[in-house]
Amino acid sequence: MTTETATVWSAARVADILLTAERTRTARMSIQAEWPDLDLDIAYTAQDVALADRLSRGEVITGVKLGLTSRAKQRQMGVDVPSVAWLTDAMVLPAGLPVPRAQLIHPRAEPEIAFVLKRPLKGPGVTAAQALAAVDTVVGAIEIIDSRYSGFKFTLADAVADNNSSGVYVTGPVPRRPADLDLGLEACLLEVDGHVIDSATGAAVLGHPAEALAFAANTMGARGHTLEAGWTVLTGGMTDAVAVPEGARVAAHFTSLGSITIAGG
Repeated sequence: MTTETATVWSAARVADILLTAERTRTARMSIQAEWPDLDLDIAYTAQDVALADRLSRGEVITGVKLGLTSRAKQRQMGVDVPSVAWLTDAMVLPAGLPVPRAQLIHPRAEPEIAFVLKRPLKGPGVTAAQALAAVDTVVGAIEIIDSRYSGFKFTLADAVADNNSSGVYVTGPVPRRPADLDLGLEACLLEVDGHVIDSATGAAVLGHPAEALAFAANTMGARGHTLEAGWTVLTGGMTDAVAVPEGARVAAHFTSLGSITIAGG
């Protein structure tokens, strides 16, 4: 790469490109394919730049989301670590509303276990047990992810820069205390139009969802961020994400956390 090219690319430019793609609902090719020097440090900085833009437009942070917490997804992507990204109130989908197709490019749904924190959590050094002790309630969730990359083709750094393919998310109606659940065995069936597409348990998420929460606290802590009380933490897809066809109905049925149904819009 020439010095001239290096000066053209920056975390701010990456953030602007991806925010523009989001606003215009225009998918694009991998940024790392164009800029091989895109690494995780730059990608996470791009995330923070994009977050600052969102906050300047009046959005409020509601939590964080994890990606690539499933071992199967890690193998598929050729990585061995998850990633973390931001959630804001603009990404909250109230229960009963359909998928907002008009603001998404190619939505896919994945069921998740989500935590709501009762006290702040900051790494480094947070263990899964310490992370779980900071949890107020556990809820089921469906996240509608929406990559800004054509065909969901991207590298890990691409995904991180794109805020882990953030779209919208809805949380379930049955909050439970962590002590009342066996989260490793909490199961979920994912349905599309009444047909079971996939199933998994909480163990699919790094062996236990609390491990994902600890990873989020430690990764965000290394960047100088604290997971705040009241925030929601989406721990990552339990199953593969499935496309949401127009007019379809997607449902996630959890063992102890109730059911969530979303119309495809």
